[in-house]
Amino acid sequence: MTTLKWIFWISLFLLFYAYLGYGILLVIIVKIKEFFSKTQSPELPTDEKLPSITLFITAFNEEKIVHSKMKNCQALDYPDDKFEIVWCTDGSNDHTVERLKDYPSVRVLHEDIRAGKTAAMNRGMRFVSSDIVVFTDANTMLNSQAIKEMVRRFEDPKVGCVAGEKRIVEKEKDSAASGGEGIYWRYESKLKELDDRLYSAIGAAGELFSVRRKLFFEMPKDTLLDDFILSMRIAMKGYTIAYTPTAFAEESGSLNMIEEEKRKVRIAAGGLQSIWRLRPLLNIFKYRTLSFQYISHRVLRWSVCPILLFLMIPINCYLAFYPQLNLFYAILLFLQFLFYIMGLSGYLLEKRHLKNKLFFVPYYFLFMNWNCIKGINYLIKQKKQKTGAWEKSLRSES
Repeated sequence: MTTLKWIFWISLFLLFYAYLGYGILLVIIVKIKEFFSKTQSPELPTDEKLPSITLFITAFNEEKIVHSKMKNCQALDYPDDKFEIVWCTDGSNDHTVERLKDYPSVRVLHEDIRAGKTAAMNRGMRFVSSDIVVFTDANTMLNSQAIKEMVRRFEDPKVGCVAGEKRIVEKEKDSAASGGEGIYWRYESKLKELDDRLYSAIGAAGELFSVRRKLFFEMPKDTLLDDFILSMRIAMKGYTIAYTPTAFAEESGSLNMIEEEKRKVRIAAGGLQSIWRLRPLLNIFKYRTLSFQYISHRVLRWSVCPILLFLMIPINCYLAFYPQLNLFYAILLFLQFLFYIMGLSGYLLEKRHLKNKLFFVPYYFLFMNWNCIKGINYLIKQKKQKTGAWEKSLRSES
């Protein structure tokens, strides 16, 4: 009984800490830090001194979005003589390459065989020599000042990677997938901002991030979270990952929860893969603040927390009713069941295409954690296939 009580309370503490407590702690620590040390935003260099930039887009069968993406790219505010656009197409068998021929200034690096996004990045980056490389997805649209806002942060020589902000465009008709994803990313964005203000953001999102070209390294082609692995490896070299919400990428949420599940399972598998491949970063005595942030923000969510979340139910049942009724633990069990009922209500509302954020939040939370567990099986299958290629999720505008 005593052992189960310890497991229950440790589980409850870790779940609270991973999803809410760390954010609260960050606010406190950052306020204390900034009270004693004021930091100023670096100035943007004049046009003559701006670094050369390559906008690098990895694509697979994106014919529907080519013209919209190119129109967006051409609207970016950056000197033409220091700005190049590269599309690295990975096994596209639609009309992506043909449509890119309408833009003669764009460099297209096409390969007929699909090897996955990471393999395409490795292949394409061999042809890039600019000072800074900005990675973005074909289906995301950037604000016009995004490149300059990211370049501004590179004026600090300690910055090796700059992460932009991912924004989910929400609409009234959006499903729980879009609504839940939007809420999740707003919270994530706030945590990234606080992480940056403390020391370093923890990882970058592939929708928009940039690195110093000299710091790029080729990754194993079966890497699932190339953006995260690349950015964190750079941080492990002693650089920091800056986060700039003034450079943002907008995209629609997943078409539905089935499509969102594809993303979440793959990301969960990639998270577990990342924990293993970045295992030296678990050494808090070597990496100190970076390790503390990494474990608190990522490792707990990707590893133990999903298991502990669902393990708490049987343990709570035992503590509430054996060997006799314990009112305190019975109340905690009731609150757990109430949360799951709210999640079930969110699921039922989603099936009827109805929106209610009160129920979508617990639904999306449970959905994410369940898919973290399913990610284990995905990772095992992916390891046998030895490829980083994955099935693209449909977006709400598709």
